[in-house]
Amino acid sequence: MRVSVVVPTYNERENIGVLIELLDKHLKGFDYEVVVVDDNSPDGTAEVAEELAKRYPVKVVKRPGKLGLASAIFDGINASSGDVIVVMDADLQHPPELVPALLERLDKCDLVIASRYVRGGGIEEWSLLRKVFSVGAVLLARLLVPGCFYVKDPVSGFFAIKRGLLRGWKPIEPRNYKVLVELLKELRGARVCEVPYVFKGRRRGTSKLSKSVIAAYVKVLIKLGFLRLLIALLAIVLIAFFLLHYYYS
Repeated sequence: MRVSVVVPTYNERENIGVLIELLDKHLKGFDYEVVVVDDNSPDGTAEVAEELAKRYPVKVVKRPGKLGLASAIFDGINASSGDVIVVMDADLQHPPELVPALLERLDKCDLVIASRYVRGGGIEEWSLLRKVFSVGAVLLARLLVPGCFYVKDPVSGFFAIKRGLLRGWKPIEPRNYKVLVELLKELRGARVCEVPYVFKGRRRGTSKLSKSVIAAYVKVLIKLGFLRLLIALLAIVLIAFFLLHYYYS
């Protein structure tokens, strides 16, 4: 089994070297590659990754600008050669030591999700507002998007998937930062497992979460869950109509 670890980057110069060294340490014995997809980071992330490619099995995909996380993952998958794809962030908030555990579960599952919301999982160093936002994003995905309801963490950005399941997949929104939501709808009927992990606080660099990123996620939810959203709105209108009718009759 060949493993391709797809890592989208933007201004992760301080983290990418540590990540690749840790992946090499924890993937000893695996036939693996790391595919770094860089969106023209002004801090020179791609150049650091290219230097690391002289010592580690690293492939660097350089893109002309910030084209979106979903499209970066898509380009990374297309540039990869593995039978299994692992998607993770470069900022070390996704622990590299968990990757072998994800791969191990693929003997019984088609998609293995590193989950913050199953027993044993958790989040470090988040504000109350950030936690509320995360839980809200999870609940909306589970309610609106087919395939997400039984998954505890459908918005995780850290997962392993068999390559064959990705044939024909293309992101519906290039800037979507929750690709897993799209995949869960596409892969209804696939065997999905969740492995607990603790989402760590960022030690270096800055978060990429922004208003435009949030707007892209909402746009994806509307596209994927339009029918359910329409049914819910109709139900609310009907309930309101009957309550008003009853009240005024």
